[in-house]
Amino acid sequence: MRYGIVADVHANLAAFEAVLNDMGHVDALWCLGDLVGYGPDPNECIELLRRQNHLCILGNHDMAAVGLLDTEEFNPHAAFAADWTAATLTERSRNYLLGLPDRLVAEPFTFVHGSPRSPAWEYITSEDRAAPNFQQFDTPACLVGHTHVPVLFTLEDSGVQGRVPGPGDRVEIGPHPVIANPGGVGQPRDGDPRAAYALYDSDTRILGWQRVDYPIQLTQQRMKQSGLPQRLIDRLTFGW
Repeated sequence: MRYGIVADVHANLAAFEAVLNDMGHVDALWCLGDLVGYGPDPNECIELLRRQNHLCILGNHDMAAVGLLDTEEFNPHAAFAADWTAATLTERSRNYLLGLPDRLVAEPFTFVHGSPRSPAWEYITSEDRAAPNFQQFDTPACLVGHTHVPVLFTLEDSGVQGRVPGPGDRVEIGPHPVIANPGGVGQPRDGDPRAAYALYDSDTRILGWQRVDYPIQLTQQRMKQSGLPQRLIDRLTFGW
């Protein structure tokens, strides 16, 4: 079976649509949280996800949008966007987010947004950060989001090895435990403004990374119309 994996859609409908079109048919779509926040189309992104056969977990911005997380630790732009999102969500969208878990298991993967030991907040950005998290899940692999950066950490006999996979890079799930991040759909932060996602083939047990262009200016126009902060608009051009 073929699975699409997305993270950090962040209410960027144009990017989400481009990713779904690019990945083609999948048997199920897995969303690793932060479906909303930052972007201009939270309700539309939720509805698009709901039309798929999917699994989804909560991210910190999803939690903030429905009052499950205080925004005092957010930067001012993120806090503004979280408040705007909370005011924009329909009751249907709000109830959907409130019903999501912060952790799921779908063999051979565990899904969390941030990290297995701190699903809402921890950023796994280095081998040192990854190492203790390998003790926090029992499946062969853990899928995370939150950093908006594609990454792969592998627990080998010599210790944890990390690398940044590019489009077309692949890894077999099983020989060694891994923690993998597909990168961000709606707000990439690795210097590449293209939307990022991953695909998993359960027959071959291969996980692969992909990128796709999307109409960034369309999202930026929608953000400007919605009165979202200029910094959030500008960063989409550069992928930071």
